[in-house]
Amino acid sequence: MVDLHCPSCGNEYADRWRCECGAPLDYEQPLPAADSPAEADLDFSRGLWAFSEFLPVDPEVTLGEGPTPLVEAPDWDAEFKLDWTLPSGSFKDRGATAVLSRAAELGVERVVEDSSGNAGAAIATYAARAGIDCAVYVPASVKPVKVRAIERAGAAVERIEGSRQDVTDACVAAVERGEGWYASHAWNPYFFAGTATMAYELAWQRDWSVPDAVVLPLGHGTMFLGAYRGFRALHDAGWIDSMPRLLGAQAAGYAPVVAALHGEEAAAGENDAADGIQIREPVRFDEIVDAVEATDGDAIALDAAAVERELDACHRAGFYVEPTCAVAPAALRAYRERGVLGTDADVVVGLSGSGLKG
Repeated sequence: MVDLHCPSCGNEYADRWRCECGAPLDYEQPLPAADSPAEADLDFSRGLWAFSEFLPVDPEVTLGEGPTPLVEAPDWDAEFKLDWTLPSGSFKDRGATAVLSRAAELGVERVVEDSSGNAGAAIATYAARAGIDCAVYVPASVKPVKVRAIERAGAAVERIEGSRQDVTDACVAAVERGEGWYASHAWNPYFFAGTATMAYELAWQRDWSVPDAVVLPLGHGTMFLGAYRGFRALHDAGWIDSMPRLLGAQAAGYAPVVAALHGEEAAAGENDAADGIQIREPVRFDEIVDAVEATDGDAIALDAAAVERELDACHRAGFYVEPTCAVAPAALRAYRERGVLGTDADVVVGLSGSGLKG
């Protein structure tokens, strides 16, 4: 059975985490039989799995995740999608339920992941739900609260000194030694199938209309590309009439998409606050740039001061999010100041992680 293909060279696989040519793999996007949502049988008691016809995997491992609230945010003149309310406290649960469902289908006995925190906590949580052993490779400097979440789920924690890339390299080496199935939020295409459900929910919550723009944190592109894939699938199915602009929010000093679009100077600076998106070489970089261009989108780099100001504003408005999460509403302000978005633009901002994670 062929489940995955390589967009770069055309190779096909039943199960593999990376193509032999080195490129990330993808799945064939399923589309629903119904020509419109009015004709579809959407059972929201199943959470995000109400959209199972759009997903390439069955719900083998679930904690009842979603739908997450979509609420007015008057101080920002926008709507906020509260994905930090998912079971492990971040949007990564969307990808984890899909990835661990795939692992369960394959009879996997052990999964491994590398993460700065949220993805590791999500994978560990859903592996525990599935009864699958798990090991998570993390930076030695990772926040203790995120490590506790991983350990309390019964997963082994492997602390790696060095850069974020060093953490990934150590995890990949373990995979190549046969020490586990790679449940990577950056490489595994089923993770993106899961994060695409945010777009399906958002369209449903807005009575199958889409906003002018969606502003999202952007590191490896797990949320950003998931949203693009989700909106594209809805559009291909004829369930929505247009695509929103996708606007990314990157951390200054870790902003390769901004550098590609606007030059190195626009990407420069420092941002140690948004540690969850400190990614200099996203695995799916070309896909991210293509998604920006296909939606007339953009990407912007924010420094730590802007994120910290926005984090305080979010908390005072009742949105108890973590620092990385605050990069998106901070970006919304910057996009409006720069004229990228008009004052009357209809905008949704994705809030990705809970403040309980530090």
